[in-house]
Amino acid sequence: MASIRKRKVGKHTYYYLEHALRRNGKVEKRELYLGKTLPKNLNEIKSNFLGQVYKEKWFSALEKIRNAAAKENRVTPPSAREQELEKFSIKFTYDTQRIEGSTLTLRETADLLEKGISPRAKPVRDAKEAEAHQKLFYEMLETKKNPSLQLVLEWHHKLFSETKPDLAGKVRQHQVAIAGSRFMPPSPAEVPPLLGEFFKWYARSKDKTHPVELAALAHLKFVTIHPFADGNGRVSRLLMNFVLYRNGFPMLNIPYEGRSGYYRALERAQTKRLDATFVQWLFKRYLKEYARYLKVKQK
Repeated sequence: MASIRKRKVGKHTYYYLEHALRRNGKVEKRELYLGKTLPKNLNEIKSNFLGQVYKEKWFSALEKIRNAAAKENRVTPPSAREQELEKFSIKFTYDTQRIEGSTLTLRETADLLEKGISPRAKPVRDAKEAEAHQKLFYEMLETKKNPSLQLVLEWHHKLFSETKPDLAGKVRQHQVAIAGSRFMPPSPAEVPPLLGEFFKWYARSKDKTHPVELAALAHLKFVTIHPFADGNGRVSRLLMNFVLYRNGFPMLNIPYEGRSGYYRALERAQTKRLDATFVQWLFKRYLKEYARYLKVKQK
């Protein structure tokens, strides 16, 4: 954690943020001058400061993951790559649906998507939405378009056209709330301009921001706008993986079992308006998921 240090020069006191960072077995210190008095938005400054400090370390590790994954991909037979992609699509579909309330187990999801076996005594809606999600996931991988309002409306329509046709592919016209969260999504009147700002932001940022950071921010910003009556999390996680895949990074699944930390990071970022909180959480989750690639010697 960053700590506050006071330095006295004559009669004056100066405040700094300091943080020790271990890199390559050595401890390096970073500091940020705060001023002669502590700023009111100290928590925001701390969050952004730590984000910048850790980016130095994280970006290097993230590039190692991309390079090692690409190398592994080149030597893996096409049929094996297809099998791995199918396994990911099933697990991703299970977890993203389960987070949103699906009752299907992982085994039921796999049987449904691999063998066409519909689960017994489970809502037909859950099965149909799982099938629609996997199909959309594969379509997402093939699209050459940049994210746009038209594209996400198409995605949303494909996810819900069979189960919730009254809201499929439509921007919400009513206020919504998120169960268990202190964050209140924007009003219906705010949604269209916020969506316009979101896609302009993406167009400006896609070639300037590190892809994993861009993926995290795209997820956070879109789900914070909460433009749909349902399915905001699913579309946001698809956007996240769209960015990762397009930029040559392994895609990320957020497991249902780890949803508590995910929810906390989102809520804190949304309520305190600290994007860095969620970005840092996702970086750590990503590095943990692909730690095996960090052990591969780079050439």
